[in-house]
Amino acid sequence: MTLEEIRGQESTAAASERMKCVGNALEELLVSAKKQDCLTVGVYESAKVMNVDPDNVVFCILATDEYECDIALQIHFTLIQAFCFDNDINVVRVSDVQRLADIVGTDESGEPRDTHCILVTSPNADELKDPALEKLALFCEESRSRYEWVPAIMLPER
Repeated sequence: MTLEEIRGQESTAAASERMKCVGNALEELLVSAKKQDCLTVGVYESAKVMNVDPDNVVFCILATDEYECDIALQIHFTLIQAFCFDNDINVVRVSDVQRLADIVGTDESGEPRDTHCILVTSPNADELKDPALEKLALFCEESRSRYEWVPAIMLPER
């Protein structure tokens, strides 16, 4: 085994551990924001919030299933991403819609929510000082430095 192969295995293990840490941070952020009533769930609901009060949006999660080929949803994602980039809002992708639904729960009528887009909001940007949000912001910044504009995150299994 060459030195490059050994380093490659070490970096793969480190990347795997890093992704696990980031996935846990995303779950912590969602649970914390839900408790504080700082979540906006749904593509259309998120678009409304971004239109009315973009300064209160602190994080955006876009989610699709691996085999989802909804062109309208992809167009919405493109517009949401552009809006987030223009307003310095960190964006990540998650490929497990069902896992997100488990975390954010159902709406008032007991129906599952549209978890394709989730915004974490804060009435006062200084008010939401969550360590998980800080970890995710750092992860997004590091990803952008590697030209990965919308990084993908895997949520931990439950």
